[in-house]
Amino acid sequence: MTNLVMTKIGMKTIIQQKLQEKGIKIHELAKHLSIDASLMSRILANKRKPSDIQIKKISEALDLPYSDLLTYYLSSEVVKIVKDYPQLAQSVLVMAEARVSYLLSDDRFENIEIGIGLKEKLSELSALSKRWRTIKPLDAVQLEKLQEYFHTAYTYESNRIEGNTLSLQETHLVVNEGITIGGKSVREHLEAINHGDAVALLHDLVSNEVPFNEFRLKQIHHLVLKGIDERNAGKYRNIQVMISGSEHTPPAPFMLDKLMEDYFIYYEQNRERLHPVLLAAEMHERLVTIHPFIDGNGRTSRLVMNFILLQNGYTIANLKGNLENRLAYYAALEKVQLNHDSTDFYTLIIDHALASLKEHLLLAGDAV
Repeated sequence: MTNLVMTKIGMKTIIQQKLQEKGIKIHELAKHLSIDASLMSRILANKRKPSDIQIKKISEALDLPYSDLLTYYLSSEVVKIVKDYPQLAQSVLVMAEARVSYLLSDDRFENIEIGIGLKEKLSELSALSKRWRTIKPLDAVQLEKLQEYFHTAYTYESNRIEGNTLSLQETHLVVNEGITIGGKSVREHLEAINHGDAVALLHDLVSNEVPFNEFRLKQIHHLVLKGIDERNAGKYRNIQVMISGSEHTPPAPFMLDKLMEDYFIYYEQNRERLHPVLLAAEMHERLVTIHPFIDGNGRTSRLVMNFILLQNGYTIANLKGNLENRLAYYAALEKVQLNHDSTDFYTLIIDHALASLKEHLLLAGDAV
């Protein structure tokens, strides 16, 4: 039976026709799936999502091609997502198809070639990173003050990108002094405290040479949403999300497991062969593009980027949250997401990494 026919008459109807044709009762099909009849009925009524294994067992029991049944089920899930946006449905599907095709294609693990200008900047970065490592350890008090300064600025700017209205001074008072700022929401206070805790976690992980993996990603995200959205903290989303003001549509939730598996495969394949700053940029962009969490994807992606930078002897790259820089950041991301062109995003991250190293060296008394 073709996918077109299946789409027209519906998977539920097809299964019911096959059950009648073969003289199989719902409770008998349920037994084949090792589930109870009530659950089987809910699956057939589209009130419960079947697992891949359950779809495979249904196809076996009813002599229906597994690929056809699975394709129909997945396409129906996509339809559920876009049906509430009839005017945008077609453009959403076209955009999603382009990005998903790239993320699932054979070249998803390939790296885009960079121009001579960026190569020269990477060489400068490597030299400055080596220079930074040679002047460490600094005096303990000096190092503590440097970290407080940069960590507070990073927390302020990263939260500012996402709309937090705490000033730099207010962020310092909340994070380092435990002071409550009048007129600011509880959420804004928690965003500052949580981000400060996440930055501290990065340094602990780096000091203890803890590798980056899925568990650490979820641990970082859990800190970002701690006390704000405990139900979704550290967990991949199970609903579709849209990004306000962006043409990019994140993948549907049923695709996340495969996309995140590839995400960590890419990391393992490239962590020894790709320049650390490019690797950090890639892991940042890929994570925010997949958008695996309901909330906190931007902050988490930037924390992941800086985790990788710190692991490799670089300093925190602090993307600025003022309007001009925020727009440039979003535009560079969308250029990757919609056109698969990483040049602007690489340039943005490289420039910020360079500025960070130079500022660290300057404040440490080793002016560049």
